[in-house]
Amino acid sequence: MSKASPHRRVAAERPRLPELPARRGAYAVVLDAALRLFAERGYGGTSVRDIATVAEVQPATLYAHFPSKAHVLAELVRIGHEVHQQRFREALLEVQPAPRLQLAAMVRAHVSMHADYPMLAVVANAELHALPAELAAPALQLRRESEQLLLEIVERGVRLGEFSVAQPWLAVAAIGSMGLRVANWYTPDLGMGVDAVADAYVEFAWRIVGAKPQ
Repeated sequence: MSKASPHRRVAAERPRLPELPARRGAYAVVLDAALRLFAERGYGGTSVRDIATVAEVQPATLYAHFPSKAHVLAELVRIGHEVHQQRFREALLEVQPAPRLQLAAMVRAHVSMHADYPMLAVVANAELHALPAELAAPALQLRRESEQLLLEIVERGVRLGEFSVAQPWLAVAAIGSMGLRVANWYTPDLGMGVDAVADAYVEFAWRIVGAKPQ
């Protein structure tokens, strides 16, 4: 079983972004380079010149696609939150409306996104604070919508007697935070597939909300 260096924020060593029609040429190369650097060094520890060097482009090429380093980060943060919310919505479309099953589907989506796109997830979550308000706003709106989806499921489960938890919002915060850390430590080299990790986290989530035995 391999383990990440204690000096790394994320175990993954290769950047991965979803395939998007708009991601072509220098734009894509710059995003890939920035993703790796922001994940490993943090936004504050990365310069425009660093990104250009790793991307093998001139700084002027970067500025042709992004007005500033902050705009590069904002694009990555937005993409990360969009992928996350898309996973949530797809999961809900594929499951029966029972809160217990919906919660399980959401947790699996949450965990799998953070395992499939670890660098993107780390950057989207850990570096969001570095953005000015106007650039952070789109991602924050997506985050609020995703949190509301999960909160509504937990609250409905309480009303129906499927869950027993005094503070649903606190349970949602705990479940969300628990899944975020998957991006930092998970790699396929651990010998455990993403599905197995997600199934374990579903059990943890059910305990957090006090899910009644089936």
